[in-house]
Amino acid sequence: MDLRPDGVSVDSARLRRLLGDPSTSWLVDRVRRRLEREQPLTGPVSLSAPTEEQRAAAERLLGRSPGSGRSLTVRLDDVDALLRRSGVSPDGLAAAVTALTGPVVPLDRAKEADARAWQEAYLPLDALVDEIPALAQWTVRMRGDGLLRRLVGTPDAAQTLLGQVATVLRGLPVDPPVSLPAFAARVLGAAHALDDDTPLATVTLAAVRALTGFPDGAGAEWRREAWASAGLLRDELSSTVLTLNLRGTPVLDWAADVGEPCVLTLRQLIRNPPGVSAPWIRICENPTVLAAAADVHGADSAPLICLQGQPSVAAVTLLRQLHQDGTTLHYHGDFDWGGLRIASALLRRVPWLPWRYTTADYRAAALTRRGGPPLTGRPAEAPWDPGLPDALEELGVRIEEETVLDVLLSDLA
Repeated sequence: MDLRPDGVSVDSARLRRLLGDPSTSWLVDRVRRRLEREQPLTGPVSLSAPTEEQRAAAERLLGRSPGSGRSLTVRLDDVDALLRRSGVSPDGLAAAVTALTGPVVPLDRAKEADARAWQEAYLPLDALVDEIPALAQWTVRMRGDGLLRRLVGTPDAAQTLLGQVATVLRGLPVDPPVSLPAFAARVLGAAHALDDDTPLATVTLAAVRALTGFPDGAGAEWRREAWASAGLLRDELSSTVLTLNLRGTPVLDWAADVGEPCVLTLRQLIRNPPGVSAPWIRICENPTVLAAAADVHGADSAPLICLQGQPSVAAVTLLRQLHQDGTTLHYHGDFDWGGLRIASALLRRVPWLPWRYTTADYRAAALTRRGGPPLTGRPAEAPWDPGLPDALEELGVRIEEETVLDVLLSDLA
């Protein structure tokens, strides 16, 4: 007779012969499931379509044939009594299955323990929100959307991951921007820790969006821009901004002298910020406006910066530099829901004033363009002019920058 560390007394050799064979594993599994559910070990259990080996194993266990029907039925009371009477397991069937398969934790208690463990896994986020309140809504989403469970599976792994995420976020945003691998090496000790498709990068990038207000998106270019919104550069050349008649570097001065558009890379803006001296500068959304200004006014056009859609990191970097140097920024975009979202995204990152981009401007443009393209899509807010969305919904006309080009060009003369 063997006395196990958990206090269970069994005859291990005989027990393995009776219930440790693969042919009786189905029976052991049924018993263990009942123990986990805290159900009594009484009554019959059945196995449909048993093999000859399973029938033979049941006969050895019971000392008699279990029958020859299509299913195999064993009464748990009989097995329990046999184990007690034979001395194989004096404490019965429950003790025998515990000796074979390990301690049994009731499912209700296991679920409670798992829930407590997951609550503790999020403790690094609770501490982080105390330091960075802007992440509060993101942490609520993290607790509710099941992302961590899908990514790492266990509470221990989740807590480790969130500890690393908190370490990264405490170092953001970075100004001036730095290389993403260099930052990862310095903060996490591994240059590739924030590579694409790793759980750490997935969770951290979601938090970066919450931290910087960067819009939703997908794809390699979007990820690059999202990282860069927090000052982490995957490369310095892909992010660009389009300008006209901006001065402050030899390249810009040459382009302004001949009235030609100039593209600035993020690398140029970081390494050699332009020394622009201008009381105000206008911004447009679409490159058509900038190209027309170059065609019509050339070197006589007022300075103009073009976002080319969603503001790139290079564009935001340039506009922040200008704002910090005292330049007032004036913005115009499309009068539609997408245009309002772009403008709002920029306003969250850089202060600007509207340039013919108010409710009154929209109504004036819509009156001259009845029958224009209808407004479609999901409504958006306009923090610089809260009445503008109501006007868009009322009139239902989409006004693109190209349709008010004459007015914009007159302002740039």
